[in-house]
Amino acid sequence: MFTGIVECMGTVLKNNPYDDTESGGQGVSITIGDAGDILSDCHIGDSIAINGICLTATEFDTESFKVGISPETIKRTNVASWTQGAKVNLERAVSQDVRFGGHYVQGHVDTVAKIVSRKPEGNSIIFGFQLRDQEYFKYIVEKGFICIDGTSLTVTHVDDLSNGGAFYISMIKHTQDNVIMPLKKIGDEVNIEVDLTGKIIEKQIILTLENQISKQDSTLNTMITKIIEDKVKTYLDK
Repeated sequence: MFTGIVECMGTVLKNNPYDDTESGGQGVSITIGDAGDILSDCHIGDSIAINGICLTATEFDTESFKVGISPETIKRTNVASWTQGAKVNLERAVSQDVRFGGHYVQGHVDTVAKIVSRKPEGNSIIFGFQLRDQEYFKYIVEKGFICIDGTSLTVTHVDDLSNGGAFYISMIKHTQDNVIMPLKKIGDEVNIEVDLTGKIIEKQIILTLENQISKQDSTLNTMITKIIEDKVKTYLDK
């Protein structure tokens, strides 16, 4: 679990499409450098969020660490575009003594979005995004939380799908100085994790409705039956 408060920016040192070392697991691996600020208490197997992706440290020293990348992660995220020298946001998993300054972030990226606009507003920057997979659009609401490349941000505005379905965030100067977003340009992709709260509410509503519909004497079925009976009676009385 993470907060979306980036601790430092690391640098991609190696992006191995096939890593035959034991810690690489004979798969894809990435080595991240300039990470000394988050490695003082690191252990093999620790979770570290890289651009919002929860990954497992398989090797580390004082300044760098290695993680393995699964095919599912490659499919869901922008990890395939990480080239040597690219900057990435880093955050350790929360501990008991961490202040919860962002929002509940799992590190389970849902999809990617493309940066479609970037406009200054005072000392802030307004970024606009469009999702690759529109099925996640329903979870993005004005003034709601969203995690973009591992950064906890607040949605300031949402366009209707009929108007392109873009959504926007405002990034203050302090955040600009401590995350990678200002280094990106229009057309670049970012990792998106929508707020888990919306998913939970949707799931509970679906389960409740399915349960109500499946029971003939449920409150919902009783109410629907009464409405139909009242409508039929009104029609017959005319």
